[in-house]
Amino acid sequence: MHIIIGGTGHVGSATTRALLRRGEPVTVVTRNAGHAADLRAAGAKVAVADVRDVGALRAILRTGTTALLLNPPAAPFTDTDAVERANAAAIVDAVTGSGLRKAVAVSTFGARPGDPCGDLTVLFGFEEKLRAQAVPVAVNRGAYYMSNWAEMLDSVRHRGKLTSFFPADAAIPMVAPGDLGEAAARRLLEGPDRTDTCYIEGPRRYTPGDVAAAFAHALGRPVEVDVIPRHAWEQTFRQLGFSPAAARTYACMTGTVLDEQDRWPDSPERGATTLEDFIHDVVSRAQADRLQDKHG
Repeated sequence: MHIIIGGTGHVGSATTRALLRRGEPVTVVTRNAGHAADLRAAGAKVAVADVRDVGALRAILRTGTTALLLNPPAAPFTDTDAVERANAAAIVDAVTGSGLRKAVAVSTFGARPGDPCGDLTVLFGFEEKLRAQAVPVAVNRGAYYMSNWAEMLDSVRHRGKLTSFFPADAAIPMVAPGDLGEAAARRLLEGPDRTDTCYIEGPRRYTPGDVAAAFAHALGRPVEVDVIPRHAWEQTFRQLGFSPAAARTYACMTGTVLDEQDRWPDSPERGATTLEDFIHDVVSRAQADRLQDKHG
């Protein structure tokens, strides 16, 4: 049995479906069983637990042989670093003594030690603590999620503008969650001796200009990139409802993507999903949902 912590998120659900396609048994861990209804319908079992409940989470892990460990994102109105560090510590405690044959941790390209900088430092600490306990742990570091752009669909559709914290011509590593799910499924099925760190990104690097062009093609209308200047990042995050601590964290992560390109891997594992195909699918699904809502 494969246990998927964070199984209803983008990467967790993609991993679940990838395993189910291979005929593998899967248990999805979620705080709300209703959020996993489609995965249950696809054949997954569902276990309800909060990652902070170490005893309950460890009991679920003991029913499996492998686990995907995904640290759930904190709500942006909180001190996201503090919340996510506490979540990570609880997951590590649950894994310890679980008897798992192997686990795969979901991390990020720029994971590093140093002063607090959101996922970059939280997930690096997560990796280090997991490697210090007895269960063998492989690490998958993913590039910038293409799904982050999908959240802007309504704004793009109505305004014809794509808001970006990155310059329009900045080429950065991006990856589709589906490709991260496929990579995670493969690593869960590998032996416990395969515990290296793997970097995963899409077929090539993309710019916000490429994202705007993909939306324009899918929507059949012009789309411009509306770049937020660096000096306005924190203020913009605050206007979006982020706490002061979270605004600083997200500004730090954004700046690191632009400033530390020398940390990007030269030969990552390449997913098959192009940005154009991903955006086309996002727009198509949204249009289908609107039609369904309209006609009941």
